[in-house]
Amino acid sequence: MQRSSPRAPLRFSTQTLLLQLAVVLLVVLLSAGVHAWLTYDRVGSEAENQALTLARTVASDPTVRADVLAISEQAGTPPAAELTAGPLMASAEAARTRTGALFVVITDETGLRLAHPDPRRLGERVSTDPSEALSGREVTTRNTGTLGPSAGAKVPVYAPGSTTVVGEVSVGYSMETVGQSVARDIGPVALTATGALIAGVLGSFLLRRRLQRLTLGLEPEEISSLVHDQVAVLQGVDDGVIGVSADGRISVFNAAAQRLLDLPDLTGTAWEEAPVPDQLKSLTRPGPGPDAALELVAGGRVLVANARKALHRREDLGWVVMLRDRTELQQLTRQLDAVGTMSTALRAQRHEFANQLHTIAGLMSIGEHQQAREYLARLAATGPLKFPVDQAELLQDPYLQAFVGAKGVEADERGVALRIGPETLVRGQVTDAQDVTTVLGNLIDNAVNAAVAGSAPERWVELEVMDDPGDDGGTLHVVVADSGDGLAEGTDAEAVFAEGFTTASGPVRAGGGQGFGLALARQLARRRGGDVKLLDPGAHGGPGAVFMATLPGTTAGPKKAEHTDAGLKDPAGKDNDG
Repeated sequence: MQRSSPRAPLRFSTQTLLLQLAVVLLVVLLSAGVHAWLTYDRVGSEAENQALTLARTVASDPTVRADVLAISEQAGTPPAAELTAGPLMASAEAARTRTGALFVVITDETGLRLAHPDPRRLGERVSTDPSEALSGREVTTRNTGTLGPSAGAKVPVYAPGSTTVVGEVSVGYSMETVGQSVARDIGPVALTATGALIAGVLGSFLLRRRLQRLTLGLEPEEISSLVHDQVAVLQGVDDGVIGVSADGRISVFNAAAQRLLDLPDLTGTAWEEAPVPDQLKSLTRPGPGPDAALELVAGGRVLVANARKALHRREDLGWVVMLRDRTELQQLTRQLDAVGTMSTALRAQRHEFANQLHTIAGLMSIGEHQQAREYLARLAATGPLKFPVDQAELLQDPYLQAFVGAKGVEADERGVALRIGPETLVRGQVTDAQDVTTVLGNLIDNAVNAAVAGSAPERWVELEVMDDPGDDGGTLHVVVADSGDGLAEGTDAEAVFAEGFTTASGPVRAGGGQGFGLALARQLARRRGGDVKLLDPGAHGGPGAVFMATLPGTTAGPKKAEHTDAGLKDPAGKDNDG
């Protein structure tokens, strides 16, 4: 037997529509019911008042009072035929016919009918309790008698000139007549209720369409799942994600974006007023292509950013800006370049080692021991490796020797001589190679580029490095000068540290970017409590610009010795003790 598949649950928007329709219908029905009940009660009360007025009128008629007293004084009740032809019957029927009442009944002091619209009921006891009226009280009633449901009143009949109750008058108006009156009054109410129901249905349909548009047709369960997925993904990725809604406000600013930009959560802030780099804002302005990307420096990091338009079907949802941290990649690339350069230099020196060993072996074999000692002394003075760096022996730290030596090899390949200034003195050991590599490497690279592009016949870069030992880690002072043409006249000293600033007309090295080295170096130095400054903008024809970097906490070594003649001098001979 084939089992029927379960029915798919109604969509949330459909459930909402049905619920709204049910609520509107319930409200309309309740309102109409309450109005009908109030109308029914009002018309019934009016019928009771009319019955009470008519009953008072009949009961106060002197003829009726006299006739009722006369019958009450008789022994027994007259037969029905006599009562039918009697004056009480005539008076009651005249009042009933004149007012349109359902009945006008007159009884004696025991409740026996003396007048009734149905002659067959004469002489019988009334169907409703007459005791209150016979005790002298006027009452209004709604009950069902022999003639059907009615709204009426009972009034006592007093003997002429006396307060003795000798009978009572009952007057009633048919409730069917009251219902007809209510039905007549309820027509406008029904029309109003129908109009309200139609308006409610229309409003429910419009609200349903808006709800579908706001939720993009998604069900609550799907929205909840999406929110959980969004939080898990956005907070779990290492890339920064910034969502900008179609109305220009930041809707998403994940933890990675806060960390990379060093900013608090900016969710809800206007995008154009947010304290983010202007380069990011430019990505969402007209102009860049869909895959446009840029590099920027923020929070001491090199970031790659790109923006894409977010669309759902044909609806514009805004922009998504992605941030990727490339700082470590660039630092590793720089270190890898240095290692590659050093390995190339080592391979180039291997043959020279072999020749030097053969020379020493030859001198020893022929007995020229003195010449062998002199040859070894010369080798000890120049160092085991001949990096193309003048006075490299002033750098006592092995890491600095290797790194600067590798940079010297690279500069030599481009026709630039890298030399160490005479004021160089490093007694400690480098403890933070990563920051030192980034700052020193950027300054040397910029200087080499400037020397290559300069107009001086002799191309050189001069480096002076000094350390200042301290209890919390030594401070490394670096001064770099070059033979280039310096900065253009009128260039602001701070403008050179702006992201994207460059004096080169194009890349000077394959795959090299321009305009971020100095900005990154300064941010790294300032993050450590130091700085990178422009000491001298240089002049056309050389010497070029002079930069100084201060890197606290990057070395460890002996305490500072007495050194009173030390001032940092740039290669041009200018004192630079700041």
